[in-house]
Amino acid sequence: MTANDTGLIPRPAGHDESGSLARRLVWVFVITNTVGYGALIQTVPVLLLPMARDLDASRTAVAGATTLAILVSAVAAIPVGSLLDRYGGRALMSAGSAIGVVGVIACARAEDLPTLYGAFVLIGLALAMSTYEAAFAVLVVATEASGRDRAFVVVTMLTGLGTSLYYPLTGWLESQLGWRTTLLVLASSLALIALPAHLWALPGRAAHARRIVARTGLRVGHAVRSVRFWLLLLGFVAQAGATSAFLVAMVTYFRDIGFSAGVASSLPLAVGLLQITSRLALAPLAARFGMARVTAASFAIQGAGLLALPLAGTSVPSTLACVACFGLGYGVSVVARPSIVADVFGVAHFASILAVMTAPMALSRAGAPLGAVWLGDWRFLVAAGAMTLLSAAALIPVARRGHSTYDT
Repeated sequence: MTANDTGLIPRPAGHDESGSLARRLVWVFVITNTVGYGALIQTVPVLLLPMARDLDASRTAVAGATTLAILVSAVAAIPVGSLLDRYGGRALMSAGSAIGVVGVIACARAEDLPTLYGAFVLIGLALAMSTYEAAFAVLVVATEASGRDRAFVVVTMLTGLGTSLYYPLTGWLESQLGWRTTLLVLASSLALIALPAHLWALPGRAAHARRIVARTGLRVGHAVRSVRFWLLLLGFVAQAGATSAFLVAMVTYFRDIGFSAGVASSLPLAVGLLQITSRLALAPLAARFGMARVTAASFAIQGAGLLALPLAGTSVPSTLACVACFGLGYGVSVVARPSIVADVFGVAHFASILAVMTAPMALSRAGAPLGAVWLGDWRFLVAAGAMTLLSAAALIPVARRGHSTYDT
């Protein structure tokens, strides 16, 4: 049985051409996002040690390049979003893939930290132009509202599974070829897979214009004057920071309280399992109860899990239950933000509105782990849990108001 047979890939009734485009884009974005994240940033942790050793730099200095890429991506998100709304994704996402190829090659050839950081500036631009945020903007225009959430779920779920395979693949390539040649192989995958796929599959400027003219939605200026925009921003910024802090600090925390190295490094598997499970359940639950309600409930469960984790001590079953609660909210958040933005503000200026949220979320993801490391014990779990409960509370008024009156 295929994903099409199960109904995961949207088939809008009465919209054969639209449904065919949506299904094509879903599979293309699964492939290009997997290759994109895998080549651009996903495998940096695997290559961190040999890169630091070869560049005669500290691990922290090399890891700082990824933080720079994330911040560059956040700054670039706003102009990228405006261009996506106006012209569509073919030229922009293809250009992003090309910039990514150049950035990864420059990283492979770096002989010092300034060159490495310059390469990651290009990688940050490529992330903004050719991965999830841009893909969501193209999907939301090409997909009917009834199939939108399913499309988001399939792309994020299969991409998450695919990118997880890059860790062992990159480790094997590095052991055989060294880190520089490994990066050249990854750059080749971008050039040979992602770039031509974006050029072939994505609607061009004229096709985008025909679709977007029939859609409505608030302009960015009107959206940011809406109370719901600021509630959504508060909710997702707080949740992003709490999630990032826990992901960075959890293994160290488990080691510090007495778990063995093997157990501590295995417990995060529960996060991945619940992340997949929650995404599988998300589309039908959102169709019945509304995405904002489901997301608020998921964030509340995530916050409760974080707050209860210090009480679990070294009990493996209790710890697994708390970590699973965290994974539930983590799995929902990536899909929920674009879905709720489209529901509340419409499609016509979707990419620009989504982009305005990106910069503060990136700052939260970058800064919260520093606070977690500084606190260093159960206090960071309490802080992260409180932040996540705040996120759930911020979404409750949005959920009560329901969908926008816009035809999305």
